[in-house]
Amino acid sequence: MPKYFAFLRAINVGGHTVKMDHLRELFESLGFSNVETFIASGNVIFETRSKDAGALEKLIERKLKDTFGFEVITFLRSDSELAGIANYKPFPTPQMESAAALNVAFLSAPLDDREKKLLSSLKTDIDDFHAHGREVYWLCINKQSESKFSNVVFERTLGRRATFRGINTVRKMAEKYGT
Repeated sequence: MPKYFAFLRAINVGGHTVKMDHLRELFESLGFSNVETFIASGNVIFETRSKDAGALEKLIERKLKDTFGFEVITFLRSDSELAGIANYKPFPTPQMESAAALNVAFLSAPLDDREKKLLSSLKTDIDDFHAHGREVYWLCINKQSESKFSNVVFERTLGRRATFRGINTVRKMAEKYGT
């Protein structure tokens, strides 16, 4: 049975507090099995017979909006996709090892050429970006608190919804739940 990783936008940020046991129950109510959450930031692992990730994203988004009263954009990845994301090297190893943070933005579709140019306009002395597939990798040389970059800046500049996770979270999820 296919395993999916749901990365939910707007869970336990901005005043939208959701208990993980409640989130698990909601996913189970949709008929998903082996539902687990990973840290309290909107990461849900589940299995389902469906192989239509786009339809699953919409189903989850409707259920969460009906339940919570606010939009929760959902980005699904399969276990093989998550392994690829976790193992991908978007920047030279020395640069990644010396950086304060490496984050992954999950998108619904790859960036087009215009969006890639907009993304490159966000590069600064401490922030660098790399688009690959449906993900954007953000390397922050210093502490993220010293950067002017944020999810809001990303969405406003590119006109795209996204949710960010630290690469360590992504790697831990791939290691723990990968097949």
